[in-house]
Amino acid sequence: MSQKSAIVGCIIGTAIGDAIGLPVEGLSKRRQSLMHPKISGHHLFMGRGMVSDDTEHTCMVAQSLIVSGGNLQVFSQQLTMRFRWWLLGLPAGVGFATLRAILKLWLGFPAHSSGVFSAGNGPAMRSAIIGVCCGGDFQKMRELVRICTRITHTDVKAEYGALAVAIAAHLASQDTDILPQQYYRILTELLPAESVDFLKLIDRAAASAAQQQTAADFAAEMGFSRGISGYIYCTVPVVIQTWLRYQNNYRDGILEIIRCGGDTDTAAAILGGIIGARVSKNGIPANWVSNLLEWPRTIQWMEALGDRLAQVCETGKNQRALTVSIGLVLLRNSCFLVIILSHGFRRLLPPY
Repeated sequence: MSQKSAIVGCIIGTAIGDAIGLPVEGLSKRRQSLMHPKISGHHLFMGRGMVSDDTEHTCMVAQSLIVSGGNLQVFSQQLTMRFRWWLLGLPAGVGFATLRAILKLWLGFPAHSSGVFSAGNGPAMRSAIIGVCCGGDFQKMRELVRICTRITHTDVKAEYGALAVAIAAHLASQDTDILPQQYYRILTELLPAESVDFLKLIDRAAASAAQQQTAADFAAEMGFSRGISGYIYCTVPVVIQTWLRYQNNYRDGILEIIRCGGDTDTAAAILGGIIGARVSKNGIPANWVSNLLEWPRTIQWMEALGDRLAQVCETGKNQRALTVSIGLVLLRNSCFLVIILSHGFRRLLPPY
């Protein structure tokens, strides 16, 4: 599979996983099963889906990679600028750590000191695309992941989780199945010795995948029976366990991890980016792709973004980024907020 197919698959895979998981975000496993006994596709608004910050962050990273051409300083500057402007678009969902970090950026803090101490999911949800593009050069990939992480999150746990996702996406893009313990061994070779606690979690995930445990059973065994939290040490192991069992099956992997409950949009977005890098756009259910109700970041826009990023990866020469109109983004986010609020009010009603 070409790198272009892997990049496009990663971006669109992130978006579709995000959109499928969004309507049940925050619901416990039990409440989700009561309110949505059957999930087979989009169900945010009249059988259509929309994306959240998970996809938008992936697109911002892709844009920054295009303009920087791999230059670390330019990448940091570009991502800093895009975070600032993204907040001005009034996104409906912003993690508290990310919000505080971006406010610090607006106050003049440089990227290397804008992050706050947090191990939330933000860095993991935007790192898969870095792995697909730069996994062949581990040192560069690690530096890009570090920049991408510390601009908002300074807890080293967030960096370990983001790096594990980037490595998984790189391996997925190589079009070769990875055995669970093989992935674990690769991680032990690439992550620092200080990450021993995180590696123990990945070891458990790999062992669970080898036993073909379901994602829900593994999550319950890890103590997450109510749902996947926004803590990166909770989310990433469950994502990795699910990916190792569904490396070529986008649909079933996404539907299974959503049934774990909790931070479903982020978990499905991360998983979707990894599996999408393997199966490409063609391996994602066609009706899930066609029923994504998005503008100005349409599916066609995301494909063009991936195409341009692939050209930069191939030639090593930076290009101009694809842009979106801030006016259209504000209009889109206003509509999105109304839809999200309607879902919030619906959750006040039975069944409990």
